[in-house]
Amino acid sequence: MKKTIVLFVGILCVSFAQAQDMKSLLNDVSQKVKSYENIEIEFKYNLSNDKENVNQDTRGNVTLSGNNYVLNMLGTTRIFDGKNIYTLVPEDEEVTISAYNAEDDKDITPSKMLTFYEKGYTFKKDILQDVKGRKIQYVKLIPIDPNAEIKIILLGIDVQTKHIYRLIQTDAQGTKYTLTVNSFKTNQPLSKTMFTFDEAKYTKEGYYINRLD
Repeated sequence: MKKTIVLFVGILCVSFAQAQDMKSLLNDVSQKVKSYENIEIEFKYNLSNDKENVNQDTRGNVTLSGNNYVLNMLGTTRIFDGKNIYTLVPEDEEVTISAYNAEDDKDITPSKMLTFYEKGYTFKKDILQDVKGRKIQYVKLIPIDPNAEIKIILLGIDVQTKHIYRLIQTDAQGTKYTLTVNSFKTNQPLSKTMFTFDEAKYTKEGYYINRLD
């Protein structure tokens, strides 16, 4: 009985130490991200669900500066200027404008993709993976909210650079969303109008402007 208790305490101590290590690693990532004026990321995005026989790949890129972002993916451009979200669909010649509401923003949006883990999750150490000579440490994140749509998140972090390399989300239906960073550039020279939507330009080009209340 005494040996069992000692073993149990030992396991708890190891688990606590690993959790503290992962907390320190996540803090390093967060501080590194917030130290940059801007970030440009090129990524691969995969959506898969074995039960539904779904496996889709696409590529995209996003430019981040503070909370502002420009996301290009699936032939659509999304711009966030801190107040409104502008979704541009060239194929349909349409722009949808919606006001940003922080209370409705529960998903991992581009603004939060590099810092979302700071609140609302418990975490523990997962596998250490070698990717072409890079050491990628995975951290398993579990939402504190039992009703959260996303059930498990695996966050792969480059141990040397402290940059996020891969983000894997699995929802309640078993659908897996995997984002892999192919290029990570920081403090690039950006246009002053990078995060500004020029409504007059798109109106002149014949785009339909759809404003959501």
